[in-house]
Amino acid sequence: MNLQELTNSEKILLAEDLWDSVASNEQLFPITEEQKTVLDKRLEKYSFDQDSGDSWLNVKNRISNT
Repeated sequence: MNLQELTNSEKILLAEDLWDSVASNEQLFPITEEQKTVLDKRLEKYSFDQDSGDSWLNVKNRISNT
């Protein structure tokens, strides 16, 4: 396969397929117990109050302004 002959759309699809093949192997990205605890707490908090947190627009603006 010659990458130069692919269209931009085909290149993007190929990149997505490559990433999906890597990301699907959970052993490559192990999660620590500490990370699991943090995620569990966040999920519990979200389950209790789904309106908590901030909108994507506000988060994006904070990130862009730093």
